[in-house]
Amino acid sequence: MAETQMRREVLEIPSAVDRLLRNGKDDIEATADAVRRQSPSFMVSVARGSSDHVATYLKYASELLLGTPIASIGPSIASIYKRQLNLQGSVCLSVSQSGKSPDIVEMARMARKGGALSIAMTNHPDSPLAKVADHTLDLHAGPELSVAATKTFVNSAVAGIWLLAEWAEDAALLKAIQDLPTKLESAVQTDWPTARGALEGRNSIYCLGRGPAYAISNEAALKFKETCQIHAESYSSAEVLHGPVSIVDGGFPVIALASADEAEAALAGVADEIAAKGAKVFATTEKVTEASALDATRTGHALTDPISLIASFYAMVERTAASRGINPDAPRHLKKVTETV
Repeated sequence: MAETQMRREVLEIPSAVDRLLRNGKDDIEATADAVRRQSPSFMVSVARGSSDHVATYLKYASELLLGTPIASIGPSIASIYKRQLNLQGSVCLSVSQSGKSPDIVEMARMARKGGALSIAMTNHPDSPLAKVADHTLDLHAGPELSVAATKTFVNSAVAGIWLLAEWAEDAALLKAIQDLPTKLESAVQTDWPTARGALEGRNSIYCLGRGPAYAISNEAALKFKETCQIHAESYSSAEVLHGPVSIVDGGFPVIALASADEAEAALAGVADEIAAKGAKVFATTEKVTEASALDATRTGHALTDPISLIASFYAMVERTAASRGINPDAPRHLKKVTETV
């Protein structure tokens, strides 16, 4: 199979992030100043699909870095149910690659009306979503033609963590963010062939994470379904032993995504426990003893490690799709922009 558009866009991730870092500084700083003035006791997020996984990543990052909780609000509260929420003094983060989905736009509009400072994160700064926001963060990802979001996901995550780092004035995190293009050059060349091999003849997989990496596990499971037609489920490593592990049999594939943070050892322990039951478990940590360790590009900060993890995963899942004779650029039943009411 010829090189796919998805493959080309995965390899563009480092340059896309570099472009965001070069062109997005003024908007990030102005928005961080506005958030600081708002001094929210809580924030809300509005997103669907891959963008909602970005929001989950930012939820953990905000709570760990700033002590400010983020709650996800279903867009249908505004678009279908026509309810108004009291969001006085909060911040609303709306994440949408296209900025076109009517339910996301309506929810962002309602949040602003309800007293929230409304921030849109989109690859289209002239989109309907941007028009209802107080501040817009242009993702600067460039055109993304493959149906599967890759570089727009990464740039959304980078824009969000950059905003939080500026708000927190965290020098160590800001440095790690500036170093990301170099780290991502390595990450996109790491595609975990042993994990790919374990998927041969298999149509189900578990993806595991904990903390910020749980958001990456969610995104990984979606991409397995979207690009490979593999049934994938994502679980926190704290939840998988409570019931889901019952369907694990000999050779059942599991990918555990770990950052270099306080949750790494706990996730490694669960990965080993599942491996001991006969599953083929792969984990992005050297702390495992029963599971197989996958190479992971560390970024110098626990909150940016998930970004390199998803870059390596994208490289792997694209090759998995190709090996199964599936074109990941045009998944069946899907289109690039889904406009939900």
